[in-house]
Amino acid sequence: MTAKKTGATSREIVYGLTSRTPAQASPQRVLRVNRGHWVIENSCHYTLDWNYDEDRSRICNGYGPENITRLRRFALGVIKSRGACCIAQTMRRLTRNVRLVFDYRRMTENSCARRKRD
Repeated sequence: MTAKKTGATSREIVYGLTSRTPAQASPQRVLRVNRGHWVIENSCHYTLDWNYDEDRSRICNGYGPENITRLRRFALGVIKSRGACCIAQTMRRLTRNVRLVFDYRRMTENSCARRKRD
């Protein structure tokens, strides 16, 4: 690993357990599987927790937790589908002005009119 600020390098040894044979679990394959797991974690779970503080949510009755998570994932999907480079910044911008939410999705007559001109 190389530190961005100092340029210093370090080495880390990680041990893992697997039910695969050594032939099936080469170091490259284990690393690829591990990195694949963290891609999901960073792209979805981390984003939900960071932007919505989901781990501290107090919604706990009935289908509430599942429904609110689905709404949050839907919102993140909409933002990502528009190619936003910074989800948190886009969410802050949309939160400040509700009209922007509808324009963002081109759901109002005015925003649809603009789309025809594009």
